[in-house]
This record gives sequence, structure tokens and C-alpha cells, in this order.
Amino acid sequence: MKSLKKQRRIQVIIAAFVALIVSTALIGYAMRDGINFFKSPSEVLAEPPLANEVFRIGGLVEEGSLVRGAGEVIRFSVTDGGATVPVEFAGVLPDLFAENQGMIGTGSYINGTFQATEILAKHDETYMPKEVVDALKEQGMYQEPDS
Repeated sequence: MKSLKKQRRIQVIIAAFVALIVSTALIGYAMRDGINFFKSPSEVLAEPPLANEVFRIGGLVEEGSLVRGAGEVIRFSVTDGGATVPVEFAGVLPDLFAENQGMIGTGSYINGTFQATEILAKHDETYMPKEVVDALKEQGMYQEPDS
């Protein structure tokens, strides 16, 4: 009788362990597309990511670089003061998007151009995403907002 209880207990422990492994694998598989790492323009140029890697890039929209084409494609450059990366975006830009303003874009770096699928702009005159502030401070380009 004791060996049957012991055998049943071992089977339950093994089943629970297998269920834990399967659930961890399913959670990891589901989250793989939802994780986007942030990179500054300097990091992108120093170590170019693979064309199929989706990440976020942030910095300031470079003065005089915003070009609205005849179609839907909008071209501009994003800089952190140390490097500049050209960006292409097909879509509608946020209302607060402007030159010399902070932005973050999600997309891929293909053939020397960041192909953005989403563009986020700062939401008021004092806000800038933490990652952008950190990248600008690292390059010595950050200026404290006027209070």
C-alpha cells in the first residue's frame, strides 16, 4: 500500500513539473513580440540591429530634416546629439510631433534607415520619455525644461 501512495505522489509531482514547464514556455512564446528594447541613435549606429529586430528608437527630431512626401511616407532624422538616424514613417504623425522635440518610434532598422511602424511624441511642453532624457544626458545635449 505504501509504495502505491509513493508512486502516486511522484506522478503528481512530475505532472505538476511538466505543467509548469509548458505554461512557462507558452507565456514566453506569447510575450516574444511584445518586448521592444530602447536604443538611442548612437547605439543603433555603433551596433546596427538585424533587419528583423523590432525595437524603439528615441531622441530629438533634427531641425530641418522633416520632409513630407507626395504620398503617405514622411521622412525625418532623429538625433541624440552624438549620432543621427534617418527615419521613414507611413502614417499619421501625432499632433504634437515637431522638429527639435522628443519622440520615440517603434520599428526596424533596414538598409541604414529606421522603418517606423509607430511614432510617439511628447504629450506636453515639459514631458520627455526617460529613455530619451537618459540618451540626451549621455551625449551632453539635455536641457532642463523651464518651470
